[in-house]
Order: sequence, then C-alpha cells, then structure tokens
Amino acid sequence: MADVLVLYYSQGGSTAEMAELIARGIEEVEGMQARVRTVPHISPVNSAVEAEIPASGPPYATAQDLEECDGLVMGSPTHFGNMAAALKYFIDSTGPLWMSKALVNKPAAVFTATASMHGGQESTLLSMMLPLLHHGMILVGLPYSEQALMQTTSGGSPYGASRLTNDQLNLQLSDDEKALCKALGKRVALVAHSVKPII
Repeated sequence: MADVLVLYYSQGGSTAEMAELIARGIEEVEGMQARVRTVPHISPVNSAVEAEIPASGPPYATAQDLEECDGLVMGSPTHFGNMAAALKYFIDSTGPLWMSKALVNKPAAVFTATASMHGGQESTLLSMMLPLLHHGMILVGLPYSEQALMQTTSGGSPYGASRLTNDQLNLQLSDDEKALCKALGKRVALVAHSVKPII
C-alpha cells in the first residue's frame, strides 16, 4: 500500500471533518491508503508545550511522515487569509527535508475552512502552496470537470477544497463541499499512484 499523508490543523473540528472526507477519497483508489496526522497547538508562552500524544484524534505529524508519504494533502482553517500559525510552525521545521529533497516530485494539494464567505479561502490555499512549491512538490487542484465545482454556492475552488463554516449559524458541510473534499483526496491518490515510479 502507498500512503497519502493528510496533514491538517483544526481548532473547532471543521478542518478535521474535511480531512476525514479527503482520507475517504484517497482510499477509493486501489492500493492507496490515507495516513491522517495533525499538528499541536502553539502558545505565545514559549515554555508551554503540548503533550507528545494528543488526547484524542490522529497522532501529531513528524518529519518521518512527510518523508515516507507518496503524496500530501494539507489543510488549515483560514486565519486572516493565511494558514494557521500551528501549521506554519510545523512546515517551517521541514528545512532538513528540503535539503535532502525528500518531497521532490510528490503530489500535493491543499484545503481550508472559513467562517465567512469572503474570509480568505483562496488566499489561504495559495499561502499553503508556497512552501510545497519550494519543496519541489507537484501541485494538484480541482478541475472544473468536477460537477460540484460548477454548482457550489459556498466552498470549493480550483485551488483546492474549501468550506464555509459558521458556529452561530451551525453550518454543516454542503453536499458539494463533501464531494469536492473526496474528489481532491482521490485526485492526489491517483497522481501519487502514477508518479510513484519516478519518486
């Protein structure tokens, strides 16, 4: 089995819910499995640290997870049009992987959640792409051949999967948002399967 790493940060569970759907899409591809990982919260108090193992949910990601994966789907909530600091902190620690070229030619995609319709979904997706390009990864988006991308009225972008979430309105993932999450996972898995011999 080949692994596609689903790496995300989630505060309230919205991004985590997307990660689960993306993992299901990955596992629709024969011979591919999802490896779901998260990153710990960070604190402005430097002495504050998270436990090595989270109390619930998937394990924390390590550099080894990135090194071993055949593809990557990375997600974050939108924080002022950018990826969350916790995910950025983890990505900033991957210099040794850049030096060793461990991620070159592996496919990658991105996903996000925002609390408002114009809350920076696309700029957040683009911000997550930048370090992946520096790592030499092959970026995978969502083509308009995905019917849900043509009809969505909330989340969804050619740059990656996205969703609109609002705690006050108790918004749930729409059918289109669900379909696009699964489609993104499946697409990365298919590309990972096809490029694996050259990695």
